[in-house]
Amino acid sequence: MRQLGIVLALCLLFHPSAEAQQRSAAELREEAAQAEMHRQELVLLERENGHAVQLANPSFVQRVYGDDFVGTSDQGQVLNKTGVIKAVLNSDIQYISVVVSDIRVRFFQDTAVAQSLWSMRGTQGGRSFSRQKRVIHVYVNGGRGWQLVASQQTALPG
Repeated sequence: MRQLGIVLALCLLFHPSAEAQQRSAAELREEAAQAEMHRQELVLLERENGHAVQLANPSFVQRVYGDDFVGTSDQGQVLNKTGVIKAVLNSDIQYISVVVSDIRVRFFQDTAVAQSLWSMRGTQGGRSFSRQKRVIHVYVNGGRGWQLVASQQTALPG
């Protein structure tokens, strides 16, 4: 009888634990699904950013770049949000294509770091060019959704 009591006590002791583990597994699946949704959203934003550059359309910058954005161009120029808009509007570059690929996103709570490869072809001053650069974007998720708050670009040789 004493052994039966010990077995029952152990069953009761571990039963809530198993239930908590099941909840944790369900919560983990939900968190993973949420993280994948955010990852896909940021991949889409990265590609949309390249398309906006190609079209010289500043509306993407207005919508997605944070008001306190700061970035460094591949030529070392430091730009804020207003500077990016001016650069987009006043550029003498005509892009034939801007392809954003090799996009990798890492999350740190409500912050995400997106690394990508930008491949661009176009003309500048009547001369054709083909360039590639590595880009790092830092996003913060807040009341307005994902906002781009920092950027670093590095031109690749060739």
